[in-house]
Amino acid sequence: MTIRLSQLIGLDVYTDSATFIGKVYDIILDLEKGEVVRLTLEPIRASSKEDAKRIFKEKTVLYKSVKAVEKIIIASPSSNVEPEPEPEKPAFESKHMPYSYRYRRPA
Repeated sequence: MTIRLSQLIGLDVYTDSATFIGKVYDIILDLEKGEVVRLTLEPIRASSKEDAKRIFKEKTVLYKSVKAVEKIIIASPSSNVEPEPEPEKPAFESKHMPYSYRYRRPA
């Protein structure tokens, strides 16, 4: 079955456990490959690069995690966050610090 991209806009997005995620606001395409990459759930209005990244992770759904599209869209529950590469471990182990120091925000 084929569907036009314009028909996706405004559809409700649910997880496969029937949790409502949001409505499709816009579609992000990869023009070189000719495929849909993400579905946005609200407009991406960001004032900084970090803000844009946060919105992108929280308010978009990877299209490869979409399981079904008909009158609603069903996606896997972990579809809101794209897996990030694991950070490299330091060559040496740092000294163990108390809980309050490890999770304190930098000033």
